[in-house]
Amino acid sequence: MKDTAPISQGIIAVAALFAIIGAGVAFVLYDFSLFASAVIGGVVGAVAAIALLIGWRAPQAGPTNVSAPTAKPAAAAKPVLASVPKAKAPAAAAPAAKAPSESEGTPQFLSAAREGGPDDLKLIKGVGPKLEKTLHEMGLYHFDQIATWGPKEQAWMDDNLAGFKGRATRDDWVNQAKILASGGETEFSKKK
Repeated sequence: MKDTAPISQGIIAVAALFAIIGAGVAFVLYDFSLFASAVIGGVVGAVAAIALLIGWRAPQAGPTNVSAPTAKPAAAAKPVLASVPKAKAPAAAAPAAKAPSESEGTPQFLSAAREGGPDDLKLIKGVGPKLEKTLHEMGLYHFDQIATWGPKEQAWMDDNLAGFKGRATRDDWVNQAKILASGGETEFSKKK
């Protein structure tokens, strides 16, 4: 069963809301006639609908690869990749799979934190308890995972981080993670 409305219905609803607000403002605040207010509301609604249609981007597909945790937390160790399970059950390690290519731009995700537990991702500016939980659910546990992102992985994260879109670039997670992964401190982490 489909549990969400089509995008077009959402755009129409938002545009209609803008139209009603525009007409109301024109009628109440600027003393336009009822007809003139309706015309202004229609124009505002049409502009809102066009802006939403032009600016709408469909979300990209979720993680396609999950890395199995390594036996030792050695920085040089490369995790083994496995496919993401369809169910909510914990991911099991699978035979070695092909690593995501640079062109895909999907970050590497782990099925669980490495030995020693996850890093405190809240030391990265812009990551609070809720976002840290979201990152863990995606399979991001360690600073070195974020530190290896290139522009494509960072863009993928910006587009797919539900409720926090654009946060990875805006708060410069990659450079912060590089410093924290090497054992250094950022201005933000010193305050924590």
